[in-house]
Amino acid sequence: MSDKNSLNIVLVHPQIPNNTGNIGRLCVGCNAKLHLVKPLGFEITDTKVKRAGLDYWKDLDLTIHESFDDLLKLIDHEERMFLLSARAETSIYETTFKNGDWLVFGKEAKGLSAEIQEQYPNQLRTIPFPGPIRSFNLGNAVAMVLGECLRQF
Repeated sequence: MSDKNSLNIVLVHPQIPNNTGNIGRLCVGCNAKLHLVKPLGFEITDTKVKRAGLDYWKDLDLTIHESFDDLLKLIDHEERMFLLSARAETSIYETTFKNGDWLVFGKEAKGLSAEIQEQYPNQLRTIPFPGPIRSFNLGNAVAMVLGECLRQF
């Protein structure tokens, strides 16, 4: 992946500062841009965010959006927006990702709202898992999807 900021990682209403810090660090390492959609469950200046992101936070390309609708104004091709949900039927491994794609993740406790999922039913994707769990940790889920994108690129 040679283009800087070739992927957009979107966290809608993230709640746990450590997860967001870790994801920020991951974005720096993968040349991805991080988008946070308010409300956030923490202050962006929280030391837990910075601690999890280590000294990489200063290198993070970060945009904070007031609402999901504000985020949508930036997305020229909504068909290149993929919403991750444990309830989706299409796997990330059945998806061809491209530079510039938008990977949208919901808050830790409940995922993406039903309203957002219903608005984009053809763009829902899941990470398949064989074990008896409901979902993956948000940071792990972002890492898995980014890893699949990097593999494809």
